[in-house]
Amino acid sequence: MSADGSFARTTTRTSAQVLVDRLIAHGVTHVFCVPGESYLAVLDALHDAAIEVIVCRQEGGAAMMAEAYAKATGRVGVCFVTRGPGATNASAGVHVAQQDSSPMILFVGQVDQGVRGRESFQEMDYAQVFGSMSKWAAELDDAGRTGEYVDRAFHTAASGRPGPVVIALPKNVLTGPVKSADKPVSPVAEVAPGTADMARLRKMLLDARRPMILIGGSRWDADARAAIHRFAERFDVPVMNSYRRAPLFDARDPRYGGDLGLAPNPKLAARVKACDLVIVVGTRISEITSQGYSLFATANSDPGAVHPKLVHLHPSAEELGRVFATDLAIQASPRAAAAALDALEAPAEIGWSEHTRDAHADSLAWSGRATPQPGDVNLAEVMIWLREALPMDAVICNGSGNFAGWIHRFYRFREFGTHLASTSASMGYGVPAAVAMQAIDRSRTVVSINGDGDFLMNGQEFATAVQYNLPIVVLVFDNSVYGTIRMHQERAYPGRVSATTLKNPDFAAYARAFGGFGATVERTEDFPAAFDAARASGLPSIIHVKFDSEGIAPGKTLSDIRGR
Repeated sequence: MSADGSFARTTTRTSAQVLVDRLIAHGVTHVFCVPGESYLAVLDALHDAAIEVIVCRQEGGAAMMAEAYAKATGRVGVCFVTRGPGATNASAGVHVAQQDSSPMILFVGQVDQGVRGRESFQEMDYAQVFGSMSKWAAELDDAGRTGEYVDRAFHTAASGRPGPVVIALPKNVLTGPVKSADKPVSPVAEVAPGTADMARLRKMLLDARRPMILIGGSRWDADARAAIHRFAERFDVPVMNSYRRAPLFDARDPRYGGDLGLAPNPKLAARVKACDLVIVVGTRISEITSQGYSLFATANSDPGAVHPKLVHLHPSAEELGRVFATDLAIQASPRAAAAALDALEAPAEIGWSEHTRDAHADSLAWSGRATPQPGDVNLAEVMIWLREALPMDAVICNGSGNFAGWIHRFYRFREFGTHLASTSASMGYGVPAAVAMQAIDRSRTVVSINGDGDFLMNGQEFATAVQYNLPIVVLVFDNSVYGTIRMHQERAYPGRVSATTLKNPDFAAYARAFGGFGATVERTEDFPAAFDAARASGLPSIIHVKFDSEGIAPGKTLSDIRGR
């Protein structure tokens, strides 16, 4: 920047150098990659850049790390992969970013422009491949437009409803000379609600007898979370979180009503159905959160069914009214929406306080005591121990499978940004997410919780944790089955087990083979000592927790499911 504040520096650089310089201008601190010869020019430009490059072992893991970085920080996550199989491997992380509304850019190496269209080595049309799962998929075809493409990618990924962007980088373009001037970064717009809409929202709330707030989505920060807490306190209204967004509200707060995700508290689902008003802030209302599109009115709803009135605040206009009939639709980012709610004048008297107290009491009762479980390991007791023993800012990362039901029910999230899991229910997410979180902040306790099948989808990224001395603690809950599929299989085809049984390695030995710490737990009472030993080792660790597959979910057994 010159003395008068203008961005007048003009130099001749390669396209790859311009790309990296724009990453720095946008505040990128970490990039996640699997190297490829298709983008060697970018790797060279990163050599002397003030960006930490995390080299991963598989592109799906790298993309999930970038998505987790975005989810945790609110900034755009950046991933680099090579062409063809590198890109298709990375698509798993792109899909997570799409369904989780996470701002992420996947840069993909591409073949030279001179051989395009011949199905040359590892050639793909990335706009077609990624068009249905990204906000924008394009190919940089002119070195002189590198800065333009990078800036647009960041703006598109972070604006409105955030999501992934995919940019293909032809090998010859990256080495092309660019004469360009640096320029300032444009801020992302925070769409704020109008005063008339907020006045109408307040009137609808005061006219209600049994209101609830549902919060979720992305683009939150600690200030917005605090604003929602203040609003909930002044209006004494119960707040619930959408699927896998529990850290947006403190579970200890007397206004917390519970987790409206997979297998929620039946009393919570019934309470929502009995509400006369639900105010949804920040989240699209997914199939899981809406309990199979049953909680709110759609165009296909039974005309005689009774549903709560719905107020929906969301940063994307396209999302409002897309599936559910809204009584009031307000385009607003979560930060602006939370601030506007916080500014509303509370009434002198509140008529639903008993409803709020009951909702919180139901939440505490649902998560308070461990459910019985066959075998020598009770995962509910393990989760309750963790919620009491871990620091409040500990980060829990997990993939998907029935094992996650114990997290959602029994762990109580208390601080912002302490849970990372994919709302797309992508398996293999827990280890990459934990690596990314520990790379961002090495001082925090980061725990990755995985099923056995789940872990082996991206367990190789444990090697990345060892390489960068990231002391994550990985729990592998091993029942030697694909638990979720077995549960559904027993419901649909009782006793006909097919393709859901696993034979697993010694996961503790796996950890030691990579240079980490490993321990095995076969009794509930042995878990605390194993966890403490893992933390004391200072190494990336795996605790192999073996439990009986008969206890397939909290409070459920395979025998019961098969019998019904």
